Amino acid sequence: MLVTSAGGLKRLRPAQKGRMSSEPGLDRHDWESEFQGLEPELEDSPREALPELLALVERMLEERGYAPEDPVAGDGDEPEILAEYRAAREAAGAVERGDDKAGPGDVGAAVSGLRAVYDHLLSERQAP
Repeated sequence: MLVTSAGGLKRLRPAQKGRMSSEPGLDRHDWESEFQGLEPELEDSPREALPELLALVERMLEERGYAPEDPVAGDGDEPEILAEYRAAREAAGAVERGDDKAGPGDVGAAVSGLRAVYDHLLSERQAP
């Protein structure tokens, strides 16, 4: 399955196809499985894995009731979560555009920020 991303078309992994399950615990299992699949790539080539991690976290945010694309949503509950996501999205966009200003430190900060959002969504925010 192909989807449009900030960098063009992207092939989704099988676990990403379709909407996550609405059954309690299944979305969490899917997210954890997908994240575990990304971990080796994040260690070996974080620059290339960043867009996939960003897509996973964005889906998680949406399924947990956040509005990552809504600029006003950042003023609501837990604005730091969306701020962290948006900073990582900006860095990922720079990487995908081939921006020379997006160095290893920017990629590392984006991956670290997305991991923090991922961990927060798994531990703190229950499904609506």
